[in-house]
Amino acid sequence: MVAKIGVIGGSGLYKIDGIEDVQEVVVPTPYGDPSDAFITGKLEGAPVVFLPRHGRGHRIAPSEINNRANIWAMKKLGVDAIISVSAVGSLQLHIKPMDFVIPDQFIDRTAQRRHTTFFEGGIVGHVPLANPVSTEIADILYDACEEAGVTVHKNGTYLNMEGPQFSTKAESTLYRSWGCDIIGMTNLPEAKLAREAEISYATLAAVTDYDCWHHSHDTVTVEMIIEFLNKNIDNARRILKSAICNASALPAFSAAGAIKFAIMTDPAMIPEQKKKDLDIIIGKYIQ
Repeated sequence: MVAKIGVIGGSGLYKIDGIEDVQEVVVPTPYGDPSDAFITGKLEGAPVVFLPRHGRGHRIAPSEINNRANIWAMKKLGVDAIISVSAVGSLQLHIKPMDFVIPDQFIDRTAQRRHTTFFEGGIVGHVPLANPVSTEIADILYDACEEAGVTVHKNGTYLNMEGPQFSTKAESTLYRSWGCDIIGMTNLPEAKLAREAEISYATLAAVTDYDCWHHSHDTVTVEMIIEFLNKNIDNARRILKSAICNASALPAFSAAGAIKFAIMTDPAMIPEQKKKDLDIIIGKYIQ
């Protein structure tokens, strides 16, 4: 079996070059519209599904992203694993702009309510998330970075802030004192929902700047950040080409079976509409 790999593109990554047999697919979901139409096709024979997280034209703010719709649709399209590409700021001196990070942990500092679970509204599920990143995908991303000749840091903690404003200097200093490595606005809701959907998940984080803790912060301009972002996106496309092909050849994925023992609600008590909405996720467990 050839696995199907989903890619969620962040700031600057609105398409993947080299996809053949391209189709644009609109996926209705019980949670509303995803960020955009999905691009499906094959990359050197590997089935791939692509979605721009912020929509084409970058029109959706981090807090407005319909993560449930995005992940549900990925599941509906048969995706086995998701590679999330994200622009981030660095909270550590040794992690420099233009580097890549493959984080293995997340901390949630979102202030507004983001929908981060499918298990509500008549069904309760407690899904283990001690290790939110699927190591088999993270390992492939790391190897692809090394192959591409970029500087990559394996493991580390991604601080998920609310946004859309960047941190105050006091916040940035606090996150550094916690030992966090990078900061972004989008990945933890995706990681939580992907695990609930039994989709393996890992992040390719492209560092564009030091966060405001750094002494050089005042000399950083939007133009500089965009320049680094564009350069990193070029590197990310090369990394993705290798990673997608290698991930599609994996015989198994660690997120499979993640919710087998998570559902607490008596199946007879789950609302019929909820069963219908979540059939692609929970159907095999509540027969």
